[in-house]
Amino acid sequence: MSVRRGDLLGGRAAIAGIGATEFSKDSGRSELKLAVEAVHAALDDAGLTPADVDGLVTFTMDTSPEITVAQAAGIGELSFFSRVHYGGGAACATVQQAALAVATGIAEVVVCYRAFNERSGRRFGSGVQRREPSAEGAALGWQLPFGLLTPASWVAMIAQRYLHTYGLTPEAFGHVAVTDRRYAATNPAAYFHGRPITLADHAASRWIAEPLRLLDCCQETDGGQALVVTSVERARDLRRPPAVIVAAAQGAGRGQEAMTSFYRDGLTGLPESGVVARQLWRTSGLGPGDVDVAILYDHFTPFVLMQLEEFGFCGPGEAADFVAADALPLNTHGGQLGEAYLHGMNGIAEAVRQVRGTSVNQVPGAARTLVTAGTGVPTSGLLLGADGG
Repeated sequence: MSVRRGDLLGGRAAIAGIGATEFSKDSGRSELKLAVEAVHAALDDAGLTPADVDGLVTFTMDTSPEITVAQAAGIGELSFFSRVHYGGGAACATVQQAALAVATGIAEVVVCYRAFNERSGRRFGSGVQRREPSAEGAALGWQLPFGLLTPASWVAMIAQRYLHTYGLTPEAFGHVAVTDRRYAATNPAAYFHGRPITLADHAASRWIAEPLRLLDCCQETDGGQALVVTSVERARDLRRPPAVIVAAAQGAGRGQEAMTSFYRDGLTGLPESGVVARQLWRTSGLGPGDVDVAILYDHFTPFVLMQLEEFGFCGPGEAADFVAADALPLNTHGGQLGEAYLHGMNGIAEAVRQVRGTSVNQVPGAARTLVTAGTGVPTSGLLLGADGG
């Protein structure tokens, strides 16, 4: 492990604005248009204008480059622009990159954004279709000939081992789906608003890749989400209470591959999440008992259970009971299973709302939120806190 001490980033930047488009299955407009709408909404939420922005961060998978978004959004000169790799694993790292730029004086106002037509356009759930030759793509050559062609099939391998090791049934995963959909049902922005499910509904949904059923898999969504990051001092003078970035971290584990790390010593955990967890706890001086709300990346339900265990909320194999007992408010926006799949960026927005006290499913007194990014890939995480909390 290369990092053995807390870092110095915590408390030096804050999220001051959040903004999103509607979440749909057919947006009817370009991904660039979605990005610009989300950026403008986030700036308006913060009480800033495009002229205030001097930095932009997005994902390597994004089709809307920083300079193009800047032009289309009316943003002028940029002193900082950056992209983060590994799909959904980039979500919290975009905020980390922005915070690093703000803390070091490279930029003053940085907007993180993600926008795609992931339902009406390219659907990630359709799996590998064409790949340019690359070292990353070559690793898939060990799985594709055997029929492991989609993210669901890659996760199913690990999920099956998890169930076998701990003597569980697929119902263990159903608790996550039921929890997410319960919160989505009371969230007007959620695609599944008004549509909760039961464990029986989960068990009756069709198989996708055993042991994963349809209701274990996140949605495919069109939409955009943006976040405004600036210094804590400046954020205090803006329109909304700041969500202070208490800690931010990235993590990749030994033997890491992108969704297919099948050659590790064990398959019942997510070592990349363990790397992130240790760094967040070190930097913040906090622990699992200090978290009021957890927004955990839920592209597939089994990985939510494993994240809870990696972060120390419960022991190995105990997370299903932990979720069933409602021991911690979890994915209060409905998650990617219930609200929308925006590569985790909408989860960060929910964490901000919880700190502000404005969530539709507000947890009373929520002062600290944990957010995680995509798992099974190199990943990232955030601890956000109320100003002075």
